[in-house]
Amino acid sequence: MIAQPFIAVENCKDEIQYYQSVFGGEISILRKQGEEVLNADLLVDGASLKFADTKAAKPVQKGDYVRVFLKIDTEEAFRRIYDEFAASGTVQTEVYEAPFNGLLGIVTDRNGVCWVLSFYRD
Repeated sequence: MIAQPFIAVENCKDEIQYYQSVFGGEISILRKQGEEVLNADLLVDGASLKFADTKAAKPVQKGDYVRVFLKIDTEEAFRRIYDEFAASGTVQTEVYEAPFNGLLGIVTDRNGVCWVLSFYRD
């Protein structure tokens, strides 16, 4: 089984580029209507984040209770991603030393998506 986050955003065309600026990776446009992007994937280091424009997904409310857990490979990447989301979003839990010998921080981004960010030390 593979679990993939499915994230509904307003203006998928712009927001998929925002997430690419945070995570890197390659954008794969799946469905368009004219110039509007209705569905797209962001492929990052073997993972796939799925995005849909609110016109296609029709969520009940912004964020629609999506929470995504990310295990990040390096402390540098962990801090960069946390800082990017915190700059335009809301910090739920400041970065702290977690009991699993690593870091944990929880941030809700500008689209209302809650990200549980983790970095495990070897």
